[in-house]
Amino acid sequence: MRCACLVAFRVAALLGALIPVIPAAAQTVSMSGSFGDKALLIIDGTPRTVAAGSTVQGVKLVSVSGGDAVVEVNGKRVAVAMGGAQVNLGGVASAGGGSQIVLTAGSGGHFMTAGSINGKAVRFLVDTGATNISLSQQEAERIGLDFRHGQQGIAGTANGQVTAYRVSLGVVRVGDVQVYDVDATVLPGTMDGVLLGNSFLTRFQMKRENDVMTLSKRP
Repeated sequence: MRCACLVAFRVAALLGALIPVIPAAAQTVSMSGSFGDKALLIIDGTPRTVAAGSTVQGVKLVSVSGGDAVVEVNGKRVAVAMGGAQVNLGGVASAGGGSQIVLTAGSGGHFMTAGSINGKAVRFLVDTGATNISLSQQEAERIGLDFRHGQQGIAGTANGQVTAYRVSLGVVRVGDVQVYDVDATVLPGTMDGVLLGNSFLTRFQMKRENDVMTLSKRP
């Protein structure tokens, strides 16, 4: 009996050694930058630099061009836009429960990224000198923000003092990270994007290494 048990144990051990260990497939992916034929992908919340044709955690980078990349997972190809929302590889929309944002500096050293305010797509420009998120009245109207019922005041700009409105944004999202009830200032005139100021940035711990900025959400 002992011999039979020993043989069975050895057979089971041998079979176990022959069964390959398949790593868990990645669940989410987003893109925060590109360098020639390489893309900075955020795979399950971890930044990874992936070259075209290479595979990391089951995510193959098929191609990268400017602000877009095509990745392949389990034979399925998915387009990923730079700075866009995380793509859930299981086919379910991301709930925005992420805790880290990774940004790559563009031309001129500026950090720009796609995002959304109250579910409406915008283009953010990181500005550590801005007290609040700042956007133009034109942009506020475009995304349906009822700023005229906000707190009216005076703000100093390069063109002098102007009438401004202070409002609270319900949801601000960058990638897979959402922040709620964020102060914003709406200004007259036109602006090149939406300034991502300290009312958003102070919710994070900021770390910068060369051209990469990492924002980690505070507890």
